[in-house]
Amino acid sequence: MPFSRPTLTELIDRNQSDINSRLPGADARLRRSILNVLAYINARAGNDVGAYLDFIAKQAIIDTSESEFLERWASIWGIERKAATKSNGMLPITGTNGAIIAAGTLLQRSDGVQFTVTANATIVDGTANLSIHAVEPGSNSNTAPGSALTFISTPAGVNSSGTLTSALTGGTDVESDESLLSRLLARIRRPPHGGNEEDYKQWALAIPGVTRAWVYPKELGIGTVSVRFMMDGTYENGIPEPDDVKLVQAYIDAARPVTAEVFVVAPIPDTLNFNIHLNLQDTSATRAAVEAELKDMVRRDAEPGGTIYLSRINEAISVADGEFDHTLISPAANVTHTTGHIAVFGAITWS
Repeated sequence: MPFSRPTLTELIDRNQSDINSRLPGADARLRRSILNVLAYINARAGNDVGAYLDFIAKQAIIDTSESEFLERWASIWGIERKAATKSNGMLPITGTNGAIIAAGTLLQRSDGVQFTVTANATIVDGTANLSIHAVEPGSNSNTAPGSALTFISTPAGVNSSGTLTSALTGGTDVESDESLLSRLLARIRRPPHGGNEEDYKQWALAIPGVTRAWVYPKELGIGTVSVRFMMDGTYENGIPEPDDVKLVQAYIDAARPVTAEVFVVAPIPDTLNFNIHLNLQDTSATRAAVEAELKDMVRRDAEPGGTIYLSRINEAISVADGEFDHTLISPAANVTHTTGHIAVFGAITWS
């Protein structure tokens, strides 16, 4: 039978009853009596102790533990929380030929997020491409093309700002408790087996930014293993960049059995577009809710070489807040992808 923790009100009532039973003629329930005050003080102290014990009890169980306690549990199985990473990319800048932008020079976005130049650059033919990365890690440092970055202290002969022609990507937040717990439970429930499918999946998921991974034994012949993965929080469509593929490849190469030949590749995106008519409640709020549900469905169901089922699409639309009745015009049938290809959310046409 589980322990039932008494409420503060119950503790106060117990204290008052105990005092009255041990001091004949006393009444600890009188509002302004000293005994009443003592009953309340003692009850609150006991309630605080009970709250702390309740908290400690949760930390003693892996799937209810929090933050540093969860990290401590994970460390026993050799799992570490994935650290946040910094976005990086190239920034074209203009100025006078021969002007130098030194490594360490700082720039910032209009919202104050700062970036640093990682290598010396010189203006040639009026331009230079600066290699930059964010000063602070986190997904907030990812920056879309067309955004302006301004020098905090402009170097001589260089224009004060530049506009990104390609996105700054690669920034990820520190791993959440939910993600860390999921990896820890997977490690406990499916312990290493010297290089089985689950081992390769867990190795890929250990890399910061990796959110999904799939393993295909013997896809390229006996002794080969193909690994594909996604980085949903890092890139808009979740498809990893070549540098990400190299990082995962290097990590798995260091952990895999020496006899396996491993090929880590990025899935090939197939854009999945929708044509929908909302028969009732066709409002901007309903459309936004439908789009959010479809994006979640694609992320949950899509996998390389997999199928997005028409029934799942209709279900995602139907559960959207505000949706009452709809007609799905396209796709008109299940969408199946070839080997290595994966569905990524495209756009919705509202008919």
